[in-house]
Amino acid sequence: MANTRRSRSLALAAVALVACSFLLATVFVAPQLGARSLRGESSVALRSASGEYTGFVPDMQRRTLMNLLVVAITAVPALVVLGGYAFYFYPPLPGGGSGGVPAGDVDGNPITLATWMKTHKEGDRELVQGLKGEPFYLITKGDSIKDFAIGAVCTHLGCVVPWNKAVNRYCCPCHGSQYDEDGKV
Repeated sequence: MANTRRSRSLALAAVALVACSFLLATVFVAPQLGARSLRGESSVALRSASGEYTGFVPDMQRRTLMNLLVVAITAVPALVVLGGYAFYFYPPLPGGGSGGVPAGDVDGNPITLATWMKTHKEGDRELVQGLKGEPFYLITKGDSIKDFAIGAVCTHLGCVVPWNKAVNRYCCPCHGSQYDEDGKV
C-alpha cells in the first residue's frame, strides 16, 4: 500500500515536472520551423532592405538553447520550493500501525491494565511516563481507566502540576492555576 502510494506520488510529480517545463518553455516566443509571418511572405521585403520582418531571426538555435537553459535553471529551485510545500501539506505517512504504546511506571516498565487495576481503586490517579518519558496522570474509573491521560506539565512555566486531594483539583505550584479532574481550567 505504501509503495503504491509512493509510486503514484512520484508519477504525479514527474507529470507535473513535464507540464511545468512545457509551460515555461512556451513562455518564450520564438518562431516555429516552417511558420509563416502573420503578414505573409513579401517578395519585396525579402529582396529589399526596408526593415520589414521576414521571419528570419539570426542565431535562433542559440536563443532557443539559452531559453531552455534559463527554464531548466529556474525550474530546479522552483520545484524544490514547491516540493517543500507539497511535503508540508502531504507529509509521508508511517507504514503500518502497531496499536497503542504502553505507558511506563516510575522505572519505565510497561503498565498493563490488569496490574494497574490490582493496585488502584476508583478515582486514583498516578504519574506515569509517556512516550518520551514526560509525566502524565493516569486516572482510574470503575473497573478500567479513563480513555485519556492528563499531561502533568504546566504549559505556562513547565512545572509538574500535582493533584491536590483536599480541593479535588490540580494546583500549579509555579503560578497558582487550578484545573479540574479532567485537566480543564
